[in-house]
Amino acid sequence: MLTLSSAQRDAIVATCIRALPNEGCGLLLGTSNGVVREVVASGNVADSAKVYEIDPKVLLRAYRRTDEEGIDVLGVFHSHTHSEPYPSPTDVRQAPDPSWHYVIVSLRDTPAELLSYRVVDETVSAEPVKILN
Repeated sequence: MLTLSSAQRDAIVATCIRALPNEGCGLLLGTSNGVVREVVASGNVADSAKVYEIDPKVLLRAYRRTDEEGIDVLGVFHSHTHSEPYPSPTDVRQAPDPSWHYVIVSLRDTPAELLSYRVVDETVSAEPVKILN
């Protein structure tokens, strides 16, 4: 399970909306039990409406912080601008870590829909998302 505050969910969605017409993306930092402590927005260096790539500088800074603060990079989020919030074949191929949470925000409809997945050996499993007030 992934646990987010409502403010963190809103920050993820806002990051994705600001990136339009491209996909928005960023990282999730927190504890190994899936509780997000911080949402870190990243520019989409792929500059694309169909794929995303986290800025390597953002990723490096995030890993340095997690080492210093004793937290983890829990996963990544990105948007699908015109499709459902389900990992595309490209998303599955690019999933770098089987322990990560992969959050996808669909901006196809209003309000935006946010779902989370685990990707292990290219097998996608939906997971619950708990939103705290």
